[in-house]
Amino acid sequence: MAIITLTSDFGHRDAYAAILKATILSKDPKINVVDISHDVDQSNIAQGAFIIGSAFRNFPENTIHIVAVDSLGTSDNKIIAAKIEGHFFIAADNGLLSLISELNPEKVVLISENGKSTFPSKDIMASAAVDLANGTMLEKAGSDYAEMKRFLKRSVRANEHAIIGHVVHIDHYGNLITNIKKEDFDTYSDGKSFIIRIGKEKIDSINYSPSEVEASDCFVLFNHLGVMEIGIKHGHAGKLLGLDYDSQILVKFN
Repeated sequence: MAIITLTSDFGHRDAYAAILKATILSKDPKINVVDISHDVDQSNIAQGAFIIGSAFRNFPENTIHIVAVDSLGTSDNKIIAAKIEGHFFIAADNGLLSLISELNPEKVVLISENGKSTFPSKDIMASAAVDLANGTMLEKAGSDYAEMKRFLKRSVRANEHAIIGHVVHIDHYGNLITNIKKEDFDTYSDGKSFIIRIGKEKIDSINYSPSEVEASDCFVLFNHLGVMEIGIKHGHAGKLLGLDYDSQILVKFN
């Protein structure tokens, strides 16, 4: 059974997410429609890219992902489809798809340009997604497109003395998700002692679970994505530590 996922900045107050889902099911009621998130902050491309980027690999290959974040944010209203890591993505050409993977797309096509729709995910993306779900080849879904907008992802600087990373997401619990990978930490720490500088806080140990610390204490662990996560038990780390998206995290090896 074909799967189409939905990620958007629609929120849940209005009916936009339900209308998009209804449009897909009206075209083909056999399709399995899965909501990833509709709580992306309005037009927050970096947040939308992190959410879909952290989720899509859990689905079977050839899943189709509609990403309706900042879908009216481009002046020319270009809608594109891309194949990345064996999955299909449909989104506005606003740079978001360039941030979801470290690999280049296998193919990108232009589905629509200068469309007049005020609801492109319903009027354009839904039809393209259903066509792909029903076997239409990506090459037939649009024309070849080599000008996909691209952003550079924040890179980590790492050596035997230090790792410098950044906060790339703050989750529902207020935990800080960074771009510091466990594999890099393990490689450069190599049994050495270390200090993790988080704002004004200094931490010298890695936890396996928040349950290891007391309420209101800070914890640092490597999460299911294999990246460093920083939190405060029963508290909002972002607010309490005064950190936000793109804040620097320093790991200093002794």
